[in-house]
Amino acid sequence: MAVKIRLKRAGAKKSPFYRIVVADSRSPRDGRIIEKIGTYNPLLDPAEVVLDEEKALAWLEKGAQPSDTVRNLLSNQGIMAKFHQAKYTK
Repeated sequence: MAVKIRLKRAGAKKSPFYRIVVADSRSPRDGRIIEKIGTYNPLLDPAEVVLDEEKALAWLEKGAQPSDTVRNLLSNQGIMAKFHQAKYTK
């Protein structure tokens, strides 16, 4: 089973709000999820990202693959750097 960390859309029409979730790669975008690890609101200036860092790192260590957008969000929060540092200093 391939697990992805990706965005799940919420919010009204023309006012997007996203949940950062861990889901099976075969499930639909707004379908069943395994765990919610954060939120992303692109309408605020600057965009608001609320993320549970420990859960994100745990899922990355288990092999979950982030989508391109989520990878950028994780990088901006410094989580990808921590993940790579932990991975290569073992």
